[in-house]
Amino acid sequence: MCCNRPIAREFLNYIASILVVFIFVTTSLLAEDVKNQKTIAIIGDSLTQGYGLRTENNFVSKLQEQLLNDNYKIKLLNFGVSGDTTAGGLARFDWSITPDVSGVVIILGGNDMLRGISPQHSYNNLRSMLISAQKKNLTVLLVGLSASNNFGYEYKRDFDEMYVKLKDEFKVFYYPNFFKALISDEQENLFKYMQADSIHPNEQGVDLIVADFSFIMIEFLRNIM
Repeated sequence: MCCNRPIAREFLNYIASILVVFIFVTTSLLAEDVKNQKTIAIIGDSLTQGYGLRTENNFVSKLQEQLLNDNYKIKLLNFGVSGDTTAGGLARFDWSITPDVSGVVIILGGNDMLRGISPQHSYNNLRSMLISAQKKNLTVLLVGLSASNNFGYEYKRDFDEMYVKLKDEFKVFYYPNFFKALISDEQENLFKYMQADSIHPNEQGVDLIVADFSFIMIEFLRNIM
């Protein structure tokens, strides 16, 4: 038995050396993945935060999952604050956007509309965010919303148009309506994909939104990668 000990020791040393090489290569590959990974901040309200949904089923988590499945090395930061307005988004914009962020998605305005805040006020806040992003050399994807008729025709017209004006002025990537994938000629079809409050999408609704939104998101990412 004693004659086999040197052989056993050599074998163990061989295995140990293989493990060291494996760990080194794996660590190097992981470090390279992190280096190539882009970080995107998504600033929004409860639609971004995921009101009424489990964390893994919210819009940002589902979008992250979709992008990873499409082999995009990307990290999405969920900066959604339930109840936030464009004023709130502007107030936290600069300190939210750290140097590691390569691009910004802005999904704000819904609470402004629900509160009847002047579209001009909302426009000014969004415009200030886009100016700040421009100064930081950040690519932006602006997501619009469509106002209801609760505050009259002129309010709806001005609210809906403010996103288009900003898109044209700043030449940003643009998705016209967060709920675009859920809108159809049959109103009951929309409600099927909404939570009981008729404001926030349910899990099935989020899946449809992500499936449609991912096309503009990939175009946005290709500009950054």
